[in-house]
Amino acid sequence: MSKRLNIILPDETVSVLNRVSSKGTRSTFISQAVLYYIEKHGRQNLRRQLEAGYRSNTERDLAIAAEWFPLEQEAARKTETSRNSKIKRK
Repeated sequence: MSKRLNIILPDETVSVLNRVSSKGTRSTFISQAVLYYIEKHGRQNLRRQLEAGYRSNTERDLAIAAEWFPLEQEAARKTETSRNSKIKRK
């Protein structure tokens, strides 16, 4: 489904539009351009938000990692010991 819109564009923009699309394809071109712009800038905006979140939580995340690291090492040692003992039994 499509909707008709009346928009006003600067003369320079219309000139560029006329160079890159024919009169029968303007709507499709504008639709694709708008979707591309939104997708690109939406991703950039999301990336900026994620980066800001990572940076604001850096100290907390490092503290959690430091707290859990010894437990992860112990679990890895136990897993390795268990694997080694199974191999030796075979």
